[in-house]
Amino acid sequence: MNPDDFARNRLAGASSPYLRQHAGNPVHWQPWDDATLAHARASDTPILLSIGYSACHWCHVMAHECFEDASIADAMNRGFVSIKLDREERPDIDRVYQLAQQALSGRGGGWPLTAFLDPQDLAPFFVGTYFPPTPRHGLPGFPEVLQRVRAYFDTHRDALRTQAGQLREWLQQAQADTANGTVDGAAVQATALQRIAARFDARHGGNAGAPKFPRATELEWLLDARDNRAQALEMARLTLANMAARGLQDHLGGGFYRYCVDADWSIPHFEKMLYDNTQLLPVYARLASDPSAEPALRDTALAAARGIVDWLDHAMTAPDGAFYSSLDADSEHSEGKYYLWTREAIQAALDPDEVALAEAAFGLDAPPNFEERAWHLLRDVPIATLAQRFNRPPAVIAEQLEGIRRRLRSVRRQRVPPARDDKRLTAWNALAISGLARSARLLDDPRCADMARRALDALRSAVWLDGQLYANAAAPVWRIPGFLDDHALLLDALLEVLQLTFEPRDLAWALALADVLVDRFNDADSGGFRFSTPQHATPLASVGNWTDDALPNGGAVAIRALLRLGHLLGDTRYLDRAAQALHAATGALQRYPDACCMLLRALTESIHPRPQVVVRCPAARAADWQAALRSAVRANADAGAESLETFLIPAEAGELPGVLAARAAHAGGAAYVCSGLTCQAPVTAPTALADAVRVAMAT
Repeated sequence: MNPDDFARNRLAGASSPYLRQHAGNPVHWQPWDDATLAHARASDTPILLSIGYSACHWCHVMAHECFEDASIADAMNRGFVSIKLDREERPDIDRVYQLAQQALSGRGGGWPLTAFLDPQDLAPFFVGTYFPPTPRHGLPGFPEVLQRVRAYFDTHRDALRTQAGQLREWLQQAQADTANGTVDGAAVQATALQRIAARFDARHGGNAGAPKFPRATELEWLLDARDNRAQALEMARLTLANMAARGLQDHLGGGFYRYCVDADWSIPHFEKMLYDNTQLLPVYARLASDPSAEPALRDTALAAARGIVDWLDHAMTAPDGAFYSSLDADSEHSEGKYYLWTREAIQAALDPDEVALAEAAFGLDAPPNFEERAWHLLRDVPIATLAQRFNRPPAVIAEQLEGIRRRLRSVRRQRVPPARDDKRLTAWNALAISGLARSARLLDDPRCADMARRALDALRSAVWLDGQLYANAAAPVWRIPGFLDDHALLLDALLEVLQLTFEPRDLAWALALADVLVDRFNDADSGGFRFSTPQHATPLASVGNWTDDALPNGGAVAIRALLRLGHLLGDTRYLDRAAQALHAATGALQRYPDACCMLLRALTESIHPRPQVVVRCPAARAADWQAALRSAVRANADAGAESLETFLIPAEAGELPGVLAARAAHAGGAAYVCSGLTCQAPVTAPTALADAVRVAMAT
């Protein structure tokens, strides 16, 4: 490219809405690409890397205050090659510079992340987060930062090179979590539960204090618990109940916000993320289908799950069936404006005889809970309490409340909605597909099954191209090769969808993804997994770890998926690779198991593999066997709603890989029930399947 091409803003055609939001800035923003990096290197101009994402409130604040300011933009353009990066598209780069922020400042990072890089090796020499246009809140003004950083770069190059070497060494040590012998499964599970209990908020659920995040992987692990089950279930249920009843859930439009800023789940940070909701969906579906839970709690969980599905359906589904990424927290430049209510707005929206019930049901009879001027709706008054207060039958109250919700929802839709990030990311869509497929089985919900199937077909067309998986659905120039999370989460999703409807091409896709995980994401040094491959050209290091973040840990998901696939096919290559990775994770399990809940779930499945039932039958008998499978699951519900994997494979499916090829379909069908490497004799009568499953679960 011509050097003059970099003297302009190049973001107008970007696939990321976050980048396009900055296309009108006077800053000469560049994308992170080979041409930009080569230009910075050739001109020896320091790089100003600004990392954020579309739903990030403070990213928008800094953009408005600094990047739209002509004088600040001029200083950026004269002194730096400025790169804008969407962290959701390049999580590998974000991870590296977040770690660098921790190393250089001694404290955690966040977004926006503002990093200044040496153009020759991309090593950061100064990293911060949000900077205001003028000094305030103990932070220097951004113009001063720009001037001082550029001056330091020009006069201290030798010191920068020394620091870069020290930083590389620190990053290598930070991601080194080597194995330390064998792990005692019971001991690390007990330690994790003890630590979670020690920080648990016994009144409101979740971690004590504020802010409060929905930790879906932790909640799933608590629901899985075998030891101290009563304590684990109590913590999970209290948390899920309060999350659903108070301010984390959108009681009109469905779905959950990112987190709450307070200690009692009242006021959220109002962005809605696809990955939060699609992880919470199967958790609430599990609770809704748990016969040991109180009926009122099951009803609450079912309503929360259906609310998530409604939100996905009406707000987040692309025309092809894939899912968009997020909704912004802001509307009309004001956080939460779309979701908040005044008393006057409620009275104008409802009939007079509905107002009193609405105020009592949604917390509007208390003082304003948002900045002392408006209400964010809560829903923690039980129907029975409202029925007693208004002297009406509970069923009548429930019907009236549903009418009120419809009316308020209709009024709210007339407001200016939050912006939607319409990126379609593979990993996040895979979470959605998996969550919908699991919920379809748990709740016997065909809508969830249809949505999962459509989204999977959309991904197949958009991100699985010529045998390569991409991390985003975009035009060729903006496509990003898939990361560890993309491959692992999609493999997991395929294994879930195969339990809904068995398609040989889905199994073939799963095998292709598993082979890439084994071959291309292998970390030969540790035995674990690398987050990215050389194809990504991740600067400084391919940072990997075993802890869960907003997404479940990709390496842990890969272990679970390889275990499940290995047992399904009888393929020891996948089982051995999973065992090797678990050994590599020993250090993490011993030191901070409570931060590795997905890894704990993988460890449990390595010790106690979930029984798998493979039914082979002619298409004419599929309905009988499907009914038998459902009956078997219900008959063994006390073992946990997801303690069993079931695959109904038509006799007409053709050639199958591994041991599936030997699963013969008798005239009336046959079920093959296995626990790990141990299988029972084939079951040829649907009525006998429940007993065989009970035996498998007892082993």
